[in-house]
Amino acid sequence: MLWMPEKDRIHDSKLYQFMVELSEKKNTLYHDYNQLHHWSVNHSEEFWSMVWDFCQIEGAKKPPVTFCSPDSSTPAKDTQWFPHAKVNFAENLLRNWRTRAAADAIIFHCEGDPAHRQHLSWQQLYRQTSQVASFLHNHGVKKGDVVAGYLPNIPQTIVAMLATASLGAIWTSTSPDFGADSVIERFGQTKPKVMFFAQGYQYNGKPISYHDKVMAVSESIPELEHLIEIPAAIPVSDQSSKVTIPDRIHHHYWSDILDSTVPSELGFTPVLFNHPLYILYSSGTTGKPKCIVHSVGGTLLNHLKEHQLQTDIRAGDKIFYFTTCGWMMWNWLVSGLASGATLILYDGSPFYPDGNVLWQLAEQEEVTLFGTSAKYLEALEKQGYRPKDNTELSSLRTLCSTGSVLSPEQFDYVYEAIHSDIQLASISGGTDICGCFAIGNPLSPVYRGECQGLALGMNVQVFNQQGQSVYQQHGELVCLNSFPNQPVGFWNDPDGSKYHNAYWNHFPGVWHHGDYVSLSSTGGMVFYGRSDAVLNPGGVRIGTAEIYRQVNRLDEIKDSLVIGQNQGADVRVVLFVQLVEGEVLTEELKTNIKQKIREQCSPRHVPEVILAVRDVPRTKSGKLVELAVRNIVHNQPVKNVGALANPESLEEFKDRDELKQ
Repeated sequence: MLWMPEKDRIHDSKLYQFMVELSEKKNTLYHDYNQLHHWSVNHSEEFWSMVWDFCQIEGAKKPPVTFCSPDSSTPAKDTQWFPHAKVNFAENLLRNWRTRAAADAIIFHCEGDPAHRQHLSWQQLYRQTSQVASFLHNHGVKKGDVVAGYLPNIPQTIVAMLATASLGAIWTSTSPDFGADSVIERFGQTKPKVMFFAQGYQYNGKPISYHDKVMAVSESIPELEHLIEIPAAIPVSDQSSKVTIPDRIHHHYWSDILDSTVPSELGFTPVLFNHPLYILYSSGTTGKPKCIVHSVGGTLLNHLKEHQLQTDIRAGDKIFYFTTCGWMMWNWLVSGLASGATLILYDGSPFYPDGNVLWQLAEQEEVTLFGTSAKYLEALEKQGYRPKDNTELSSLRTLCSTGSVLSPEQFDYVYEAIHSDIQLASISGGTDICGCFAIGNPLSPVYRGECQGLALGMNVQVFNQQGQSVYQQHGELVCLNSFPNQPVGFWNDPDGSKYHNAYWNHFPGVWHHGDYVSLSSTGGMVFYGRSDAVLNPGGVRIGTAEIYRQVNRLDEIKDSLVIGQNQGADVRVVLFVQLVEGEVLTEELKTNIKQKIREQCSPRHVPEVILAVRDVPRTKSGKLVELAVRNIVHNQPVKNVGALANPESLEEFKDRDELKQ
């Protein structure tokens, strides 16, 4: 056990307050998390109804809590939550604007200029949202229309989303580091009527204009009627305001909208609980990105649960997540407004000018929840940064990590080098549910290498390959019951077959998430990687995270990627290593790698082949793409190279003599 919350902290948490209310209601003492989780799964309708009331959702809550047609072949998939309830997402996120009018709702920092700090009060956020909503309404945007953001992580992105949601329209976004082809593959499917973009952004010390990509996107989407240009946080060039777009598209400027539109009271359009709110996109590394539709009510209710009960976010807290607008953690972060929290935004590199930049931001803004990726924490440790030696982080209560598996050594690093008394919440879920299946909670201990527990209201289990529930064995993460934040479906999937095949077909009637995991004796969950990347030498299934954990600890290794290469009827393990600058992959180093893996894992884990590469391919959210590399090694096409942050890295894996049969 690495951390246990103090008794006062437990009693002060919103989750404890929730348990007190439940205990009084049921005349039964609910005193620990596992007990509460068991109740929330066995009484899920009552649980989610109670979450609605506890979090004080604005809207018309009407019975029934759930509905499923008697002839449904898959009750968990086809269950509708709160089918007659009506809510508005923006109304719930802006509900604190009167009581906290002068307080900061959003604080923004931009890379490269510590003095460049913008902030919007709750009143300013409400006023700007009303102005942009009026503009959209006056230009024909109505309930059910799609509005897109091709934008950096700036305050205007949140305003544009809130304005869209206030009208009952649907928001979809991606970040400006996506290439034009990748954006067209996404927005070309969802066909937005309006698209917001910025004049540019800065990354790693370099101002970047992406007007050429905006032009390509606008030319390729005939449904696009309006483009709205937002100033860059830091000027890009003298040409920043000159963009050529097709004559059929109306070009508007953000400043003109705010200057010419009179602020007014927002008329929030009530929509059904299951009305679409967001369209999120899968990474697209195995084909055309899936357009995943998430509901207004499901997203709101689940995020309130995850924020208030699981991560103890309260009014006045300052929450930060290092993310782009192309990753679902942006959507997760923005929902913090519904709990009255202040959002801290940062746009730029987390290592410019050095690895202290985000921690200085956390100190300056007195951040209470700091969110990042496992890869970032690993990189910090590799580069020798110890945030607690350079910054004062007394306000920090919770550190969240997601995006990939957080190794046990990174748990040690957090408590040794960042803060000794915080809740480290290794969380996992994803774009598919815009939320978490495994997550933290403020009542339970943190154990090395484990997610603290399973998300409330979700009957998460582990299945073996025969579809049997197993305990303390490796297997597939599944969810047996329905939950409000299940996707509405996929965009342009009229018969629902793509949605069904993506999640419900592997184990009929059961959500199959695609993570290779195990349940621990503490009630936590351990992740071993994606199931489709699992290695299978000699018929033994091996999670890739077990190998990364050993290899990436070596001083000579910057990063690594492992695949299984078909060898007749068997599979051999092939390890690619990205070396620290100045290092060479000698036979001695190969021997050391194999020895460490054999000793710490098993002989089955030991790679038969180890090869050096200059870079390792990852998605723009930092996830390894083992499948793309495996396809290249087996001379199969990679269907969506544009989904990668560094697609040029794939060239190093082609036609390697060492891998020829």
